[in-house]
Amino acid sequence: MSTSPMPSLSTLDDVARLVADRHDIYVRWSRGPDPDLRSASSADDLTGVRLPGLSASALGIEDWWEERPARLWVARRLYDYCHLPRLKDPLTRPWLLRGREVARGPDNEPLVSDVEPLAWVDDDVITEAVDLVEQQSGRWGSLDRHGTHRQR
Repeated sequence: MSTSPMPSLSTLDDVARLVADRHDIYVRWSRGPDPDLRSASSADDLTGVRLPGLSASALGIEDWWEERPARLWVARRLYDYCHLPRLKDPLTRPWLLRGREVARGPDNEPLVSDVEPLAWVDDDVITEAVDLVEQQSGRWGSLDRHGTHRQR
């Protein structure tokens, strides 16, 4: 894991407070800022193409969300990729960063440059996010694509 001296956020409310009224905060799932900032770019897993920034997920709350709970917004955004440590790399963890979107990746994800690492997101936050999402009445799931490809 990264040796970056970043604080850790331990509750969903901590993350929601950090992103309130901000549109330049992103979450990235990786081994951390130390290895990521050495290359300052991601690669497309399918083709290997180098991308012009780090792949991340925007945490800024959209206006159409109106007065709904910020913690539910953040829970949804964290839930989307919580499968990555299981599927890609067990050392993958979520961390928050401030950055500037420079392009979109092959999955339409923001590609971010001018990255400033902000904080680790503790496992307890992910547990909280999963619990909150699973309490919702609608049908919805993460972006976990494992097992969804067609057999050839």
